[in-house]
Amino acid sequence: MKNIVILISGRGSNMEAIVQACAAEGWPARIAAVISNRPDAAGLAFAAAHGIATAVVDHKAFGPGDAGRAAFDAELQRVIDGFAPDLVVLAGFMRILTPGFTGHYAGRMLNIHPSLLPAFTGLHTHRRALEMGCRFAGATVHFVTAELDHGAIVAQAVAPVLPGDDEAAVSARVLKLEHRMYPAAVRWFVQDQLRIEGLQVRQLAGEAQHFS
Repeated sequence: MKNIVILISGRGSNMEAIVQACAAEGWPARIAAVISNRPDAAGLAFAAAHGIATAVVDHKAFGPGDAGRAAFDAELQRVIDGFAPDLVVLAGFMRILTPGFTGHYAGRMLNIHPSLLPAFTGLHTHRRALEMGCRFAGATVHFVTAELDHGAIVAQAVAPVLPGDDEAAVSARVLKLEHRMYPAAVRWFVQDQLRIEGLQVRQLAGEAQHFS
């Protein structure tokens, strides 16, 4: 039975999808904890209501600059490791993590990013896709490395950009796909069905790594 720790900063809709899929599909895993850097994160209430341990490590308590960031990451790592995680899942966790932190969880930390990486790293991805006239938008699940929004790609979801779409419409369309893709990617990990091969990730059971 593998332990999963999920990090959130807000309502955590992808966290909810993972929690529900884990229970419904009988994964060989449990959600050991949901941790947030914001004490007012709405997703904490959902986790608590489902009997999942919660914790808050408030980044504002650690001050600005590199020293504050390093101190925050050190405390966050201490709290996470208290739950003996096999996998750490970033689900809307809005913090840039230090190389020491990402290195500690190398090969066992996943993130979901709302673009078809390597395009549109960073913020405001759907807005930028619209501004560039993209015909498709999407999301990517990838292993986390020290370089922001990089790391081996586990799965991608693709949605059309339709005439008249605004940022909210594209975001909502992609989010529906995220709620299918991210639980699948986490399930693959806990079922030992992923193998990192250089810059690529192979799904050992032959399941499709694309969603639409």
